[in-house]
Amino acid sequence: MRVRDRLTELVASAVEPLGYELLGVEYLAQGHHSLLRIYIDSPGGITLEDCERASRQVSAVLDVEDPIKGQYTLEMSSPGLDRPLFTAEHFRQHIGQMVKLRLRVPVEGRRKFTAVIRKVEGELLQIDSPETEEKWQLSLENIEKANLVPDYDGLTGSRD
Repeated sequence: MRVRDRLTELVASAVEPLGYELLGVEYLAQGHHSLLRIYIDSPGGITLEDCERASRQVSAVLDVEDPIKGQYTLEMSSPGLDRPLFTAEHFRQHIGQMVKLRLRVPVEGRRKFTAVIRKVEGELLQIDSPETEEKWQLSLENIEKANLVPDYDGLTGSRD
């Protein structure tokens, strides 16, 4: 089992009983300065107190299970406006929205894309560029990081 999968399993067992949804886990192994970032959400949003509560629970589980050797920083986060996307279902929920992607392996010589999510079929994501009308089909497994691009106009209600 991959480290990230094991961490996701352990973290889910800690935060879901508290009533939070585990959106995803990012583990950045960087020698003595590794980072474990956990994204949680709930229907009413996430407060600082929610993050503190979940962090205490996750810390206890990780101390017992010890899945990460060495020191690391644990960071608990709400998804924010630039919500990270981890699963096929996350991408499906945001079809029609702009996303910023970084790939593990380049596609057509590129690792970074900013495009609109058009379709999710199985483990394949279809995106296109609104400016150039280019289209790409990407494997979800190849996506290293994905975040929604906030629509600030939609938040303020302004119209052009």
